[in-house]
Amino acid sequence: MAKEKVTIQDIADALGISRNTASKALNGSGSLPEETRNKVIKKAIELKYKQFAFMDNDGILSKSSGNIALLTQNLPNTSHFGSGLISGLERRISAEGYNLSIHIIRDIERKTQSLPNNFDRANVDGIICIELFDLEYSELITGLGIPTIFIDCSAHVCYPEFHADVLLMENEHSTYQVTRKLIEGGYTTLGFVGDYNHCRSFHERWTGFNRALNEADIRLDRSQCIVDDDRLFSTPGWIDEQLNSMEALPSVFVCANDYIAVSLVKNLRNRNLSIPQDVVICGFDNGPESVIVEPHLTTVHIYSNEMGIKAAEMLLSRIHDPSQPYQVSHIYTKPIFRESTPNIE
Repeated sequence: MAKEKVTIQDIADALGISRNTASKALNGSGSLPEETRNKVIKKAIELKYKQFAFMDNDGILSKSSGNIALLTQNLPNTSHFGSGLISGLERRISAEGYNLSIHIIRDIERKTQSLPNNFDRANVDGIICIELFDLEYSELITGLGIPTIFIDCSAHVCYPEFHADVLLMENEHSTYQVTRKLIEGGYTTLGFVGDYNHCRSFHERWTGFNRALNEADIRLDRSQCIVDDDRLFSTPGWIDEQLNSMEALPSVFVCANDYIAVSLVKNLRNRNLSIPQDVVICGFDNGPESVIVEPHLTTVHIYSNEMGIKAAEMLLSRIHDPSQPYQVSHIYTKPIFRESTPNIE
């Protein structure tokens, strides 16, 4: 049977003080007498609470450390924004005495609602989920009772019922701004490419796209959009089939990310169409492919390293004070206009 974890309340009870006082002492917040703070920290070391379990009585961090588990269905590659995010994340948690262990959620584990074999629940202090968009599996994770943060999440998450913190890049307003500028540049037929049910970020980008159309009194033509599912990622030739079914192409395709935008550029070129002369295209992420493809893509820059640091800070805060209200936070993004959308700044 796994040993029960020590809580802030255990420390407070052992010293005969309030949980709030113990929490302030451990987090270094509030104005407490130094004697009280030292007693709380000493007791945390004695009871082996969280990161204090790896300190000696002089408060020196030993070589051992706590463990943060990263769960993902698809480990981000070097072109994915998640790669830089993990770098910032690992650097921040290492400074606090935590190691990062990575666990890949396979299809069989997702279907059977089971945890990876190498995931030791008793030795995990916090969980970070990246590229984990299955709502049912996400709820399995939140039900473990371990401090958890999702970096992006299922499009169907209902925040009041979701017991985890969520960190996203800002999606809606940046997509709205790009779409609005395209409309102001004279484009009147605009299509969206990307399944808005794929994840929360895609859904927010779809929302921003539609808001710009509504404000300009432009009717959304779904027949010029590719939004029904995400087979683009798994079925070769699928996007070409969708383009074949369109009676007329729009003048602009706003894509949910750069990977989709680059795929679309290739398909349109195979039809002897020129970008941007025949069709204007923009993406999202500012990945390396956005400046490799010709013409260079208009996109939205994600501050991935900073997102990793913020995710670490949110999770560490949750570990130190599990009872605080859950947070949904967005990190600003920045539209970048390039040659794929001419005369737009």
